[in-house]
Amino acid sequence: MTRPPPIAYGSVVRLATWNVNSLRARMPRVEEWFADVRPDVVCMQETKLAEDAFPHDFFEARGYESIHHGQGQWNGVAIVSRVGLENPVRGFADGQEADPEARLVTATCAGVRVSSVYVPNGRELDHDHYRYKLAWMKRLIAHLEANESPVSDVIVTGDFNIAPDDRDVHDPSKYVGATHVSEPERLALRELEQWGMSDVFRRHHADEKLYSWWDYRAGAFNQGHGMRIDLVMATSSVAKKCRWIAVDRQARKGEKPSDHAPVVVDIDV
Repeated sequence: MTRPPPIAYGSVVRLATWNVNSLRARMPRVEEWFADVRPDVVCMQETKLAEDAFPHDFFEARGYESIHHGQGQWNGVAIVSRVGLENPVRGFADGQEADPEARLVTATCAGVRVSSVYVPNGRELDHDHYRYKLAWMKRLIAHLEANESPVSDVIVTGDFNIAPDDRDVHDPSKYVGATHVSEPERLALRELEQWGMSDVFRRHHADEKLYSWWDYRAGAFNQGHGMRIDLVMATSSVAKKCRWIAVDRQARKGEKPSDHAPVVVDIDV
């Protein structure tokens, strides 16, 4: 796609998720993209900013409220919205000890409870970070069970670091024994679906091999060697109101792009 089509404001909310891979480094690209795409709600991941370094003023000048959950040079998630940002919560709200990493932030935007998530990478199947990843996904579901309802309007979106199935990987044979595609990770996604979520992208693109992340190395983007790991998961009441969804590959082109492209969805309101 070149750019999302124009929309009639007041009838549709345009929501996007984007792992910006360092907001400070990506600000010129972000400013251009906001002007072109005119999103209403954007969930960002890997801001890589401390809590007090997030550019709230930049977004406020463009009509957006914002909440950021930061951690300095690592991780970091945010939501910016021009259709309301109510009851913001940083991290898990499950009564347990706080997650030491900034990977989850939630707020209500246009009546929808929206969470921006940055699921742990996992690194390798025998790594402690992989076990943390699986535990994090279980905790995400427990957090939803404690705070939300599958019959309410809920979106959980962001960089899941999981390719849901082999359609979402350019060459599954190259990832045998690797993270992002292992059965326990995919099972964690299916458990999220069993709670009441569905993968909005697959409701509109049943069989296409389309990706949202490409390695910076070896010309992966130009060769189409990517994975779809940036997901929009929604409860049924929201998913059925999603009229259009696409990966904005244009934002992955040009100088100093993130290695992720935004995923954009238009929702009837």
